[in-house]
Order: sequence, then C-alpha cells, then structure tokens
Amino acid sequence: MRKITTFIAIAALSFSSIGCDRFLDIQPEGKVIPVSVEDYRKVLTSAYAKYPEHRSLLALRTDEVNLDENTNEFNVYREIAMWQDVNNDPKTMEFPWVNFYLINFYLNQIINEGSKTMADSPEKMQILGEAYALRAYVYFDLVNLYGKPYNSATASTDRGVPISLEIDLEQVLKPSSVQEVYNQIHSDMEKAEGFMVEEKQPLGINYRFSKVALKALQARTALYQGEWNKALNYSEQVLAVKGDLSNLNTTNVAPNHYGSVESILALENVFNGTVQNNLTFASPELISKYNNSTDKRFGIYFEKNNNQYKIIKKGHSDFKVSFRTAEMYFIKSEALLKLNRLSEAKAAILKVAENRYTPEGYNTVQNTLSSMSAAEFMNFILDERFREFAAEGQRWFDLRRANQKKITHIVNGTEYILQQNDVRYTIEFPMSAKKNNPNL
Repeated sequence: MRKITTFIAIAALSFSSIGCDRFLDIQPEGKVIPVSVEDYRKVLTSAYAKYPEHRSLLALRTDEVNLDENTNEFNVYREIAMWQDVNNDPKTMEFPWVNFYLINFYLNQIINEGSKTMADSPEKMQILGEAYALRAYVYFDLVNLYGKPYNSATASTDRGVPISLEIDLEQVLKPSSVQEVYNQIHSDMEKAEGFMVEEKQPLGINYRFSKVALKALQARTALYQGEWNKALNYSEQVLAVKGDLSNLNTTNVAPNHYGSVESILALENVFNGTVQNNLTFASPELISKYNNSTDKRFGIYFEKNNNQYKIIKKGHSDFKVSFRTAEMYFIKSEALLKLNRLSEAKAAILKVAENRYTPEGYNTVQNTLSSMSAAEFMNFILDERFREFAAEGQRWFDLRRANQKKITHIVNGTEYILQQNDVRYTIEFPMSAKKNNPNL
C-alpha cells in the first residue's frame, strides 16, 4: 500500500484549490497547514468534493442500462458491462480505490490532528462529527463495492477492505474482514453522533452531513445488515424530522434534485454526464417496469430517443444525491415486512406511491397491494425500488443484497451473462491497487 499511501500524503498535504460546483460553496484557496476550524473546514470540503462517482459505473453492471456502442468512450466502459474485472483492457475505467483512501487520509488528519489543534467551539464539534460520518460512509461504500454482501454467519471470515485510521506512511495494510469493516463503520457513526451539532444542513451546503443525514446512513447500514428493528428505528427517526415527499402530481421537480423537499444529503454525482448522455440507454427491462400513463416518474426520468429511451435524471451538480426521504419510507416498509407487520409495511410504501402515481394509478396500486402475500410484497418493494431509484446508484447494491439475479448483456454482438449468485457480484480489487500492495 506504500506507493498509494505516499501519493495520498503528497496530495493531501498540498490542499490545492479545487473546482466549485454551481450550487456548492466548495472554494478552498491556496495551500495551508491546517490549524484552525477554518482550515479544517477547507480540508473537509476537499474531502466532500473528491467523493468518487462510482455509482455511475455500477449502473453499467446492472439491468438498468444498455451501452451505446457508437460512442468514443465505448472501449473505456465496455468491460464493466461485461463484468470483466480480471486481466481487463488497460483502457478500461477502474472502479475507484485511491480516491476513497485519499478522502480517508483527509478525514484521518481532521480526526487525529484537528481534534488537538482546533479551538473548542460548536464549529469544531460539527467538523469532527462530519469527518466521522463521512469516514463511515467511505468504508460503507468500500466494503459494499469490494466485499461480499453482509451475512452475519460468514462476515467474520469474508474478506473486506483495508482499514486505515492513522497518518502513517509506513503502514502496510491488509484487508480486514467484512465484520471488522462494519464494526468500524458503527464506531465512526457512534462518534459522529456524539459530535454532530447541526440537525439539518441548509440548501446550498446540504452536501454536508448533519444529524438527520447520519440517521439516514445508520438506517441504510442496518438495512444492509438485516438488522430490522434498527432499520425501522433509524428510518422513523429520519422521517420524524424529514418526512416530506415530492408530489409529482403537482410539481415537475425531480425528487433527486438537491433542492427537492426530499433531499437529505446531496453529495454524490450518481449518474454522471458521460454515462448519462454519451454512453447508455435505459434497458427494456427497466422501461417495462413502469406504467407510462399513470406513473409520474416516467416522464421525469426518461425521454424517447428513436426506438429507445434516454435516462434524463441528469448528471450534474443540481442532481447530486446520496440520501433522500423516499428511501427512508422504503427502508421502513422493508423492515416492517421482515418484522411480520405486513399491513404497516404496505401503508409505508403507499405514502410514496401516492406521490408518484396519478390518482387512478394510486388506486390501482392500492388495490393490488391489498391482496399481496408477504413474499409477493417483498418482490413489489424491489420492483418499486427499481423504479424509484433508477440511475441513482442503488440498483447494484439492491441486487447484491436481495437475489443476485441472472443478468444478460449484449456487447459487440456477443452475449455476456452474470449468473445468479455469481462471484462477480463482488468486484475485484483494481489491478493498480494490487500492483501497489501485494497484500491485497
């Protein structure tokens, strides 16, 4: 890991200026040796700004999109759609590794050094709370990219990712188990909870963690671990503070817009412009899941392009999203279902449906749900998540934790198959990372 870590150290210690998204106040200037809360806020802002766009790449592995082979970027992305993670073409875009650990380096510096040098104040508390929360999110994403889906029976032996909590350029890191990584995530979330000051972040800086965004991360983490009582508790805590949904019968503002009433954490560019505009069409399977006359999301999410559909959920900073209200209703519903509270689970999902379908469509959904068994309703939740979070980077993780279904892609006229429960539902460590760290 030494070469990677050295690169990270050089990059992190320079704190060079970074670009400013139109709606974000990301404008650190010059080079600094951080000491004050102002300095460490710049370090933290740099960490937020560098968060990877890995969810755009994940979409290429799912059943959400088909590749447009008539583009200049096709060769850069085609092997991702082929699930070709080993011995891949050197032109192929790698899933992020260094950027995650670069952000981790920033956060370690804030946590380990900033806690000593910043003067005591509410601002210091908030910065530390955000740093712990963001570090938890970094490891949550890393272990779900490169580790097996959480299974309590095997997590202590399943290979996870390296955990680095110190600013030590000589450390040689080995992967920790999936359980150890989740333990670290929980530790960081608990510490974040003790420091966090802001209940919610105001519009414009809602890329920053807050108390409610932290609760949303805790809810998602509990969902992925199958801890249903915790998932229910955390999702309800979020909804008590941030329960509004975007009613698509009365507004055309997409629910994933940073200014939507649903926005909880507007951090990630989940479907970037290259993948959105130049590389993909919505898959026929995804399109077939919608009733295009009663589902109001259809016209906001898709646009007809000859005989195919382009996904128009955008790929720029106005549509950055990591957590939003609708997800909390889905988590609540699934948790209630797993706790054998079927009627309450259906009621939770209907709150979302009422804001997504026309009145006629909502009545149809309501009538359909009334007779569903628990197994049928679980399938409905997964289909509704497919519709709701199309191109938001959630589908790959849902497939991993739910049924790891068989997926077929056609690339250059050749059929490629991801079999059910395929080992490739866990992404290999990038080749560049392996070259720099033989312990991976």
